[in-house]
Amino acid sequence: MVQRKIKTVYDVVCPFCGTLCDDLEVDIDLTTNLVVEVRNACQIGTAKFYSSNPGEHRFEKPLIRENGKHKEVSWEEAIDKAAEILIKSKRPLLYGFSSTECEAQGKGVELAEILGCILDNTASVCHGPSLLAEQDVGIPTSTLGEYKNRADLVIFWGSNPVHAHPRHLGRYSEFIRGYFRKDGRNDRFVVVIDPRNTHTAQIADLHIQVNPNEDYELFNAIRALLREVELDEKEVSGVPISKIKELVDVIKSCSFGVIFFGMGLTQTLAHHRNIDAAICLTRELNDHTKFLITPMRGHYNVAGANTVFTWNTGYAYSIDFSRGYPRYNPGEFSSVDLLMRDEIDASLIVASDPASNFPAESVKSLFKHPLIAVEPHETPTSAFADVVLPPAIAGIECEGTAYRMDHVPLRLRKVKDAPGECLTDLEILERLIEKVKEKKGEK
Repeated sequence: MVQRKIKTVYDVVCPFCGTLCDDLEVDIDLTTNLVVEVRNACQIGTAKFYSSNPGEHRFEKPLIRENGKHKEVSWEEAIDKAAEILIKSKRPLLYGFSSTECEAQGKGVELAEILGCILDNTASVCHGPSLLAEQDVGIPTSTLGEYKNRADLVIFWGSNPVHAHPRHLGRYSEFIRGYFRKDGRNDRFVVVIDPRNTHTAQIADLHIQVNPNEDYELFNAIRALLREVELDEKEVSGVPISKIKELVDVIKSCSFGVIFFGMGLTQTLAHHRNIDAAICLTRELNDHTKFLITPMRGHYNVAGANTVFTWNTGYAYSIDFSRGYPRYNPGEFSSVDLLMRDEIDASLIVASDPASNFPAESVKSLFKHPLIAVEPHETPTSAFADVVLPPAIAGIECEGTAYRMDHVPLRLRKVKDAPGECLTDLEILERLIEKVKEKKGEK
């Protein structure tokens, strides 16, 4: 019997959601290079660490599709094929980037500029409207540490952290003991505003069950009541006026409040106007008490993708380089809209699986044309890819930087080696850039 040698890595940052929990402990079997135990993570974060272990689901070598089937090839052949696809394309799309490190995201911007293509990240189908609203009216926000230590009123509007950000409640927003909130849950009042009776709503002190797609009206009803305007309606957005007044009283009486909002606002009717109204409400509440607002970002580094794209181009997502300089127009240059109009003739998908969550018609358009997937696992997107480039998983098999949902940068740690011949996303994009330049005669 072979005795296992276990290495424990402490203070590991979890590369799952925007909460970026940084207190994980991971046990690695050094004889087999397997994750054998993960402590302090939620179930989904734990599953991500275990998914890094080699198996049938994990790609370990580059693949090229021939005669309808994938075959293993060398990195040189795979990179050459991918570069050839991108060079021959007239309007390629680079999409994803929200589940990889910032260093690779920067290389994605460089590659997009060289190719003169469309560059987009997953914000275009999640919190893109939040970014539009922030550009319109700014955003009064802070760090999760401030909320943990000071907030006595927490509002979750259109978000369900029990399932989407499982440790958010225990680390930052509800059960955690803060410097000025030493009694944890007993020192906080929690409100959930959601059309559904979610698991988060079931543990809240107050659940406001708003009608679907009518959040904008509720925001403005609250703003009117704050100004002591009498509403001549019995209800707004399916919520009785008496309950809205109760909510306003709760809000005005707190010492420090925060609104955490999710895709229940960004991806329903009114879109970025919902967020405009939410931010304006937050700003107006500061006439009565201290109030801030923060989006509940999903992918662990989508905030990083927006930040890196912005400091390189001036724009956070939906960027077009076709004229030799970056142009920005969500809707016109967003991935789903481009695919629905069949304007894309090749795609490079990095750290994302659009085939699982894009509308069916846009996925059909995606699959009609050459597709390159930088993906560690078999997914619906990689299953139809012409080239699969297997990366090491950032935050598990390589280091890097990621931005938490409150835009605090954290350093991802490497806890184990990647299986097979996997390269990091950064190395893959660097090789692609080098090969594309060579083929374009720019070297």
